[in-house]
Amino acid sequence: MAPKVSTAQRRLLREFQELTRSPTDGIVAGPISEDNLFKWRCLLEGPPSTIYENGVFEAEMDFPSDYPLSPPKLKFKSQILHPNIYKDGTVCISILHPPGDDPMQYESADERWGPLQSVEKILLSVCSMLAEPNPNSPADVDAAKLWREDRDRFNQIVQAQVLKTLE
Repeated sequence: MAPKVSTAQRRLLREFQELTRSPTDGIVAGPISEDNLFKWRCLLEGPPSTIYENGVFEAEMDFPSDYPLSPPKLKFKSQILHPNIYKDGTVCISILHPPGDDPMQYESADERWGPLQSVEKILLSVCSMLAEPNPNSPADVDAAKLWREDRDRFNQIVQAQVLKTLE
């Protein structure tokens, strides 16, 4: 007897098939293994005309068992300095915050996770975040401070990280 396939597994398989059929420039993503649809490997090209341009940044996405009701977690494996990425690589972006009202009242419910979001939308949002950091809501306070106060040094560090992704 075949194992029961959950709603989350069906949805993830459908999203993977769509990404394969209609790839998005600068984004490659899919399950790490065919035995586990809940853990994906992602490769994101740094957005053109930004300091991240030409970088190829590796990340992992972990999906909860109740996906798409709850958002996945996204964590960069490549070293990347950015105000909205924690030092451990975890991405802090509205689209990945749990659905509903923000207890801090910083973001509206429609900016947060909803079941209509998709892997492609998440990764496109992360690419936009790379291009346009929000230093007013930092995950990495040191990176935000450096971005605001010494942009040249911030850019030098990021350029070194971009080169490292190409090794």
